[in-house]
Amino acid sequence: MKNLDLIKQKKTEILQKMTAAIKEDNADNFSLAFEELMETVQEAVMDEAKGLVESNDQTVLAARGVRSLTSDEKRFYQQFIEASKSSNPKQALSNTDIVMPKTIIDSVMEDISTAHPILDAITFQNTGALTEIYISTTSGAAVWGELTAAIAGELAASFAKIDLSKKKMTAFILVAKSMLDLGPEWIDRYVRALLVEANAAGLEEAVVDGDGDNTMIGMTRKLTGAVDGVYPRKTATAITSLDAPTYGTILNTLSQGPNGKRRAISDVIMVVNPADYFTKVLPAATVRTADGGFNTNVFPFPTTVYQSAAMPQGYAVFGIPKRYFAGLSTIGRGGRIEYDDSVKFMEDQRAYLVRLYGDGRALDDNAFILCDISGLTPYLQKVLVVNDDFDVNAKILDQPISVDANDARLSSLKIGGKSLSPAFNKSVFVYTCATTDATNAISAVAMDGEATIAIKNGETAVENGAAATWVAGENIVTIDVAIGGETETYTVTVTKS
Repeated sequence: MKNLDLIKQKKTEILQKMTAAIKEDNADNFSLAFEELMETVQEAVMDEAKGLVESNDQTVLAARGVRSLTSDEKRFYQQFIEASKSSNPKQALSNTDIVMPKTIIDSVMEDISTAHPILDAITFQNTGALTEIYISTTSGAAVWGELTAAIAGELAASFAKIDLSKKKMTAFILVAKSMLDLGPEWIDRYVRALLVEANAAGLEEAVVDGDGDNTMIGMTRKLTGAVDGVYPRKTATAITSLDAPTYGTILNTLSQGPNGKRRAISDVIMVVNPADYFTKVLPAATVRTADGGFNTNVFPFPTTVYQSAAMPQGYAVFGIPKRYFAGLSTIGRGGRIEYDDSVKFMEDQRAYLVRLYGDGRALDDNAFILCDISGLTPYLQKVLVVNDDFDVNAKILDQPISVDANDARLSSLKIGGKSLSPAFNKSVFVYTCATTDATNAISAVAMDGEATIAIKNGETAVENGAAATWVAGENIVTIDVAIGGETETYTVTVTKS
């Protein structure tokens, strides 16, 4: 039996080639890599089977990933084997009406979710032979009263239809004639392994950042405004901290349902590129304990972090995981393994194909928030001065004991006479503002009179108290406050209409 580590390493290298080909939209490179993957998986399964084929110990077989098949599954594979051994496999397969049982796809999806935990967090379902599925996009209450056309229309607008027949994955499967003699259990092991590897190469990327063009609409994308089938990314909210006020602003948006009503949120997920997790999120969410240790992934609200290479660097998504739906389906003949003679391979191997259909999208635009975390700063515990008048025995005299610290926050911030959203709070660092004026004065006052304030409108410096000139659309204003090594940055997105 071949070294399993070497086989695993080879598969990893092939999957990297497939992922690169998907990103580059290079069909030739993807086909070459996929053919190499099929040969590797087939070789591994056959090599393993040779060592166990004489054993009837189901416990050993199960430990090696060989399932005990249901009667429907065994019948499906036996008919496939018999048809494949015939002199005309294409006609033999066409004459059989048996389709791939739902339980096989269930097993494939379970294996994919184990390898990609983010897929286990979302609503990831096997939709069977359905061609269309309706999903509820709201969480509104029922309406009492007469059933008017307006109410009926409102209820109809609460559901969205996903057509599962429009987007498909066709997997070519190479089966050596000698493999047919191993029996249904090993054919199942091979088919499932190949479907898992083929789906896993692009499924997570589609769920996280798919642009909707012959793929899913990812968490980072808007649900409207598609151009030539491509859905644009959401406008990213810049955050510099993972403190409670910043988190509160994010959660406030997530709690706004599509029906204009609020929804309760018990926990959220954060999806971030591994490079950003280690260089930005980890420092911003790690707290030093009193005994000198560290607590990592400390957030103001229950949060599960998922590292995904599919997330563009410099960004993160916060969201409600069950508000993303993804489905796989075996529609019509899609549930059958078919003989394919359009591709010629070696004489001792035959080519088959399996079609899987699927689609996915968020249930509403506010279910996932895209954030710009390029300016995320490390967590810094602060202690404000109250009174440092205490004796050598640390006995409290008149006021609480505290330690000197600098405060680099603002006491007020104004953009002309416009309203900030949310209302200004010295501990909230991200705001929005709407204006129809060509210019507005920007005025900022620091908590500490010795602090320095630097204001920029985009890349243009603006003197404190002077007017900034706006362009149509979004204008990003940053206010940096610094004192004694402490720095805080306030960001205001000014939208001029």
